[in-house]
Amino acid sequence: MRGDRWTPMNWVASLRSTWPRRAPGLPPGQRRLDIFPRFSDNPLLRPPLSVGPARIEVRGEGITPFTLTANDLARIGPREQTSDFHCVTTWTHRQVRWTGPPMTAVWKQLIAPRCPDHAAYVVAIGADEFRAVYTLDDLLGPDVLVASAMHGQPLEIRHGAPLRLVSPSQYGYKSVKHFCALEIHFTEPPGTLGPKEHLRARVALEERHSRIPARLLRWPYRLLVPLTIAVAERTGRMASGEAQARRRPRAPKVG
Repeated sequence: MRGDRWTPMNWVASLRSTWPRRAPGLPPGQRRLDIFPRFSDNPLLRPPLSVGPARIEVRGEGITPFTLTANDLARIGPREQTSDFHCVTTWTHRQVRWTGPPMTAVWKQLIAPRCPDHAAYVVAIGADEFRAVYTLDDLLGPDVLVASAMHGQPLEIRHGAPLRLVSPSQYGYKSVKHFCALEIHFTEPPGTLGPKEHLRARVALEERHSRIPARLLRWPYRLLVPLTIAVAERTGRMASGEAQARRRPRAPKVG
């Protein structure tokens, strides 16, 4: 997108770059998007201005709360994984290279020894207070990562720094940005999106919504993609500018 000033040419260029297009080899109802935008169910919500060091607080039913630090995660060791990112609003950005420890190793080595055996559900929470609900089986899928880097570079705030829980086989609302906490539950808890969140959200089965058939949502969701990208990107730039202003040293007062 070419700046904030509106002109007809800018609008056309923006629409072209943010409109999902048909492509072979995509899951049901998905279309290719060449850019990987900042995207949100609430595009007016700014990302956290300061997210602090990488750490994951673990709490919930039947456990004493504890915190996993960056050093704890580093002991497991990272894995590099390339996968497509599928947004529930029908766009797919292909070949995203993530780096981070596998969630199954984090769970088995660092969490399971301190967690009840009959835990069935987990809520992943971001520093922006977004909450996504998982079955434990889905959270421990073979492709789920606690990512700290994308394409070989540390995650930027716009893509979820310092940690992002990446679950490629599920729609993007399960890949929680600014991942900072896990809650353990014995029964299914609520998430941020309410009925818009399907518990499993499996891309291959087109589980977009807990109640509405997926085919009925494809075009309504797709029509909102360009506007949502424009607003979310603008909100992100505003937050970045504010964060940079806060980091600048203040001039000493005169007199």
